Amino acid sequence: MQAVEPDSDLADLSIEQLSNIVITSVSRQEEKLGNAAASIYIISSGDIRRSGVRTLPEALRLAPNLMVARQDARNYAVSARGFSSVFANKLLVLIDGRSIYSPLFSGAFWDVQDVVMEDIERIEVISGPGASIWGVNAVNGVINIITKSARDSQGLLASVVSGSKEKDGTARYGAALQNGGNYRLYARYWHMEDVDTTPTANPTGMQRRQAGFRADLPAFDGALMVSGDVYEGELHQLNTRDIKVSGGNAIARYTRKLDNDSDLRLQLVLDHVERNQPNNFIERLDTVEIEAQHGVRIGAHNIAWGGGYRQSKDHITPIGFTFAPENFDMHWGNLFAQDEITLTPDLRFTAGAKIEHNHYTGAEYLPSLRLAWNPGPNQLVWGSLARTVRAPSRIDKDFLAPLKPIILAGKPYRLINGGPDFDSEVANVAEVGYRAQHSERVSYSATLFYADYDKLRTQEPVPGFGFEFRNMGKATARGLELWGRWQVTPNWRLSGGLVRQMINIGVKPGSRDGGAATALGTNDPRLHGVLRSSFDIGDWQQLDFTLRYNGRLPNPSIPAYYDVDMQWLWKLRPTMDVALIGQNLLHRSRPEFGGPNGRSFYERTALVKVTWRY
Repeated sequence: MQAVEPDSDLADLSIEQLSNIVITSVSRQEEKLGNAAASIYIISSGDIRRSGVRTLPEALRLAPNLMVARQDARNYAVSARGFSSVFANKLLVLIDGRSIYSPLFSGAFWDVQDVVMEDIERIEVISGPGASIWGVNAVNGVINIITKSARDSQGLLASVVSGSKEKDGTARYGAALQNGGNYRLYARYWHMEDVDTTPTANPTGMQRRQAGFRADLPAFDGALMVSGDVYEGELHQLNTRDIKVSGGNAIARYTRKLDNDSDLRLQLVLDHVERNQPNNFIERLDTVEIEAQHGVRIGAHNIAWGGGYRQSKDHITPIGFTFAPENFDMHWGNLFAQDEITLTPDLRFTAGAKIEHNHYTGAEYLPSLRLAWNPGPNQLVWGSLARTVRAPSRIDKDFLAPLKPIILAGKPYRLINGGPDFDSEVANVAEVGYRAQHSERVSYSATLFYADYDKLRTQEPVPGFGFEFRNMGKATARGLELWGRWQVTPNWRLSGGLVRQMINIGVKPGSRDGGAATALGTNDPRLHGVLRSSFDIGDWQQLDFTLRYNGRLPNPSIPAYYDVDMQWLWKLRPTMDVALIGQNLLHRSRPEFGGPNGRSFYERTALVKVTWRY
């Protein structure tokens, strides 16, 4: 079988071709999806286009191994294998190799993450530990968002979306350069009003403007990718001023195939973020990151090794609360190596390890072992063992609230303090999986997992009045992940999956956290899943339905629900598409996440999207 070429249209791939998509997230080297010893799901460009999603969190709903819940118009809880929260801190997210990790809380601010949906090549979603390759904080999974080469986005594209509470517009232009390279430029505007009009809902709509570019160039017998984005926006809040956000980033990545079955990858990332949160804080964060990777094949060994360094300068202007110190230089350094050994033509063993040094806890050791066996054509049985950690964030160590201490009995107290002795959270994870392409029409995957967590964050009372973050929590997570694709007829495909999981959270002897519910920040269903139907009505029309199920959330309580999204796409002409998009069609209004005083309600909505290509 031949691997799928990078510029193939994934929407037109057969089940057999899908299993041969070349991915990079599992081992940071190119390998076929069918041979990857991990619980990985691919969201293709075709999936995104046909589903009608227009934001990254909504696109991530298409992955059955992710739990995605919307708290309001701009805040999402995105997690894998438990610990769901709008401040989820155990999932690493990358956009074209740039980590969108925030050192404030070890997670991602989803309200400032955006790309042109038509420019996404694929999203590789790994549930399970990836720390031996990607480092600390890749505890429960890795989301790798990969955009298309500029070569694959030539010409002019313009799209407009309009609905009762949402409007957005995108313009993108790409062309070839005389030296054999290609580039594209884009600008995007997005406006979302609150998702509910009732007086009890928080008006959390937003406006955001973004522009950027990408160039792919031949350079020094290799390839150079250069890209950048700038954005600004206003995020609405209840009874106070808007949150002002702005920022920009630049990526330069050089890749080259060397002699003797080896390759080289060098990357530089510059990132600037500003967030003015009224009554809370103002943050200005500047980050520089460099990394290098070398891969070489020597006999039965396929070796990848490398390292990186990241520096962030964080400046906090305190308003309602603060971090101490307010100005802080943070440093991370890492070295990693992984060796995939071919024991027999059908059996491979992989050992990997990463040493990552952070400014809070020093060196963290992150090992992993994987075994992969092909019992027959188009079948894979695999297992893995890994140790991973979540390093402390600024909120764990440096947080002080309120800004001015409360005076009680003549003594100053604070409500919440970061823990000066807070250590890294630790997880030991075991997985067993099976993946198969049963025929030219059916493929499926199953994974069993068990994770043991230690030193989880709790909120412990301190003498007098107030609380301090400490490592007095523990948990276990176990479950089953299933998904598959079925080409029912040449013009009808079904795909989807479900996750059954049990998350048991507790505290160690001596803890007085009261169940650790607040500091652990987790609210998980026992069952969630997605089922998609994609149907071609002749050559010019496509009809897609997405059925989603989320089980009951225990605390704060949210009822279980089913819901359906739909897109009918009509290709009026080769250069023009019109799509009618319906969301949450089974309910007039319902909540998804958050407490009763801080959540909004999802409403049934209809939108029209028009796209021109020239």
